[in-house]
Amino acid sequence: MKVFCGRANPTTGSVEWLEEDEHYDYHQEIARSSYADMLHDKDRNMKYYQGIRAAVSRVKDKGQKALVLDIGTGTGLLSMMAVTAGADFCYAIEVFKPMADAAVKIVEKNGFSDKIKIINKHSTEVTIGPDGDMPCRANILITELFDTELIGEGALPSYEHAHRHLVQKNCEAVPHRATVYAQLVESRRMWSWNKLFPIRVQTSLGEQVIVPPLELERCPGAPSVYDIQLNQVSPTDFTVLSNVLPMFSVDFSKQVSSSTASHSRQFEPLASGQAQVVLSWWDIEMDPEGKIKCTMAPFWAHSDPEELQWRDHWMQCVYFLPEEEPVVQGSALCLVAHHDDYCVWYSLQRTSPEKDGRAHPARPVCDCQAHLLWNRPRFGEINDQNRTDQYVQALRTVLKPDSVCLCISDGSLLSILAHHLGAEQVFTIENSAASHRLMKKIFKANHLEDKINIIEKRPELLTPADLEGKKVSLLLGEPFFTTSLLPWHNLYFWYVRTAVDRHLAPGAVVMPQAASLHMMVVEFRDLWRIRSPCGDCEGFNVHIMDDMIKHALDFRESKEAEPHPLWEYPCRSRSEPQQILTFDFRQPVPLQPVCAEGAIELKRPGRSHGAVLWMEYHLTPDSTVSTGLLKPAEDKVVLCARVPEWAGPESRCRRATCLRSRCSWHVQPDDNSSVAPGHPALNSSFPPRAAWAGGWPGGCWGVRSPHRLLAASPAGVLLLEPPLQAGCVLLQHHSRPQSATRWPPDHHLHRGVPPPHWRCHCGFHALRCPGPWVLTLTC
Repeated sequence: MKVFCGRANPTTGSVEWLEEDEHYDYHQEIARSSYADMLHDKDRNMKYYQGIRAAVSRVKDKGQKALVLDIGTGTGLLSMMAVTAGADFCYAIEVFKPMADAAVKIVEKNGFSDKIKIINKHSTEVTIGPDGDMPCRANILITELFDTELIGEGALPSYEHAHRHLVQKNCEAVPHRATVYAQLVESRRMWSWNKLFPIRVQTSLGEQVIVPPLELERCPGAPSVYDIQLNQVSPTDFTVLSNVLPMFSVDFSKQVSSSTASHSRQFEPLASGQAQVVLSWWDIEMDPEGKIKCTMAPFWAHSDPEELQWRDHWMQCVYFLPEEEPVVQGSALCLVAHHDDYCVWYSLQRTSPEKDGRAHPARPVCDCQAHLLWNRPRFGEINDQNRTDQYVQALRTVLKPDSVCLCISDGSLLSILAHHLGAEQVFTIENSAASHRLMKKIFKANHLEDKINIIEKRPELLTPADLEGKKVSLLLGEPFFTTSLLPWHNLYFWYVRTAVDRHLAPGAVVMPQAASLHMMVVEFRDLWRIRSPCGDCEGFNVHIMDDMIKHALDFRESKEAEPHPLWEYPCRSRSEPQQILTFDFRQPVPLQPVCAEGAIELKRPGRSHGAVLWMEYHLTPDSTVSTGLLKPAEDKVVLCARVPEWAGPESRCRRATCLRSRCSWHVQPDDNSSVAPGHPALNSSFPPRAAWAGGWPGGCWGVRSPHRLLAASPAGVLLLEPPLQAGCVLLQHHSRPQSATRWPPDHHLHRGVPPPHWRCHCGFHALRCPGPWVLTLTC
């Protein structure tokens, strides 16, 4: 059965109706899952296996049968470990039906069907009794229900129900215990991801300061955690104000509560400063003695940094305090961790809340609109004074005293810059009600409510009356649009420029005047692992999982690219950066495709995992803003993954948005594969050239190569496995320009598009797609 699904093209703004398989939601969930990353996590798998062996032995030593309950079994890996360790029977629960079906096949393939029963239910629906799913309660509880925040996947409610209804009292549990750790720091860079700083503008009348509204300063911010690879954060980017503090522990072998709770730890600050940010992580102990431990600690807090395990399914957390507070070295304070059933948040208090008898505070919620409109990297981008100065310098060269400016970017401060630099009249289009309300607050806080005209409508609906009968002499854009999912989706500005062409005065200036797409071949240190087929894991055959992911990627929604913040994933260049396409904003979108052909020379030996692509916006002939590469090097490259700028010679990236792609892949097998499927990265010799060609707007991008695609994104990354040995990128065009329209600002609620709290909000992007393919990427 097929279904029609409406989707918006973020570049053109047009709505497209596509025919999909009725199960396409399932397939995209599988394709975008972290199963491969988890199965490649050697440290995780080994520690679980050791803990399971020890738990089964303790039960057997008591003369009891080892009956295992495995909640969230996934591939059935942990259940197979338990049976191999001597468990008498395992009840493996998996609520996601495609995964449960795969687990049945994997268990059968490995010869454990007589010892493992897959139950396709939520654990809260499992029944006990002669006619139930389980004849009796289990005495060993095995789970892997954790996310980066530990409890974000509903671990506490699941454990709470299991202890009440599914397992024996004082059962064995693997893991046995989890502990959450926190460290208080001062970091202007991280704080800039959460608050709007005063922005300084040098004008002919002296310095002007754009101040944030008081409501925004007092807002506690977004309630969701910001999960990142803290190991890629330079220690020079923050000042440590406390030791690492164990905030709270959960004993999984006993009754667990999902009720709201607070846990305080008194400490003496190590230095005086401004308390702004809490860095947090956790570890799990697989045995009661705590001898088998798996930790998420970053390198500076790790007991053995040389043995640090790379993983992407569990990282570290950044939490922002409701407001920054001064602390004095040696003056005792209490850091308080609060949690409900799914979320954790922190506060800093002078005395322990337990002693004061204070009630648990409610989870913080944004009430200023800014945190709903701007994600964390967007805050950092706006707060980047160097970036602001670059726009100011460019504006000075194009502004005239009689300029009538029209600003088209979502929640942008460009209109304020234009006003302060002397434009006669400034209009700004804010497409959404939330953006309109926020900009009104900012204008009011800066006494500009009567000096900048806000137009709340889609640009293509603009009328002469909206512009008070005037023609626009300067069209401005960063460009930035909240509905953009990849950097080049901001080419929507080009379509908008075309839609408002009739409102432009003769000789009107457009800034930026052009954009260009660039590409470079790279080798990743770790990112290639996220979709590398597993084959065997800890001695168990999981090829069926690889095949399931491969099949899932044949569905349109599952072929879409995913975001990856590449500043978190070190890489080395294998080619020089090369410009692929240019887009002239001074002219309307052409009726014919914009096409180009060329070649990239692979200059350096090594592994070629993918091609990184990024946009550069040319504000004026002498001023360019890059969303990607900032500084190439002989052995390493520095990528601007649209994330905050990090100190350090190899990690200098500008602040930018982080978005999710809707590019889809047309995939066909390649009979000329010269490398066996399933091999990870290999040391390779390279041909002197790999060819490429491209088309825009809305064109097709592809790689013809006997290789498996691990991750891809023209924003983004094309990750190939095995590494590139031969082949070329073949691109052809399949679309024509369309009129500029926008979809509603709540489009993220559309099926298959992640909600804002997902970590898909940072930087470069990658689609994951295993198999030897001929690949055609349709944008």
